[in-house]
Amino acid sequence: MKIAILGYSGAGKSTLARTLGQQLGCPVQHLDTVQFVPGWKERDRAEAAEIARRFLQSNDSWVIDGNYEGFAQAQRLAQADLIVILDFPRRICLVRALRRWLRFHGRTRPDLAPGCPDRIDAEFIWWILAAGRTPAHRQHLRDIALRWPDKTVVLRRPAQVRGFVGQRRYISSF
Repeated sequence: MKIAILGYSGAGKSTLARTLGQQLGCPVQHLDTVQFVPGWKERDRAEAAEIARRFLQSNDSWVIDGNYEGFAQAQRLAQADLIVILDFPRRICLVRALRRWLRFHGRTRPDLAPGCPDRIDAEFIWWILAAGRTPAHRQHLRDIALRWPDKTVVLRRPAQVRGFVGQRRYISSF
């Protein structure tokens, strides 16, 4: 099983990826660990894209969370048996990001690159509320759902995610 998880910051992509990876017994790639190196510095784009491509090539099953178009997104979406888009409202994403920050404040979460302690600042809040939800980005997610309707699930509320995971529909459907 190959699952690609996309959506907005704070929606729970990494948590869902970890849960599905555990249930399926397959490797999980958090693209934030590919994007960043210690100190929140961005990795070279070509190197990051190559890391993502190697992960796709070296695993027969996987769960990958993150939007990053430049990190073999077209390849991973084409290969995916299931695409999950977390389309949560801004307020839910912001509250979740704040809760996550309180939980991990000063420490590095498992889905972040080593040496990148969790943080929240005005720039990230702006990203959650506006910059990460441009009309172009919203349209890109809609285009993905339209291109692969038979293997895309759009979840808009945390309860839908819980129901989706609890029913294990993703396994029996594909």
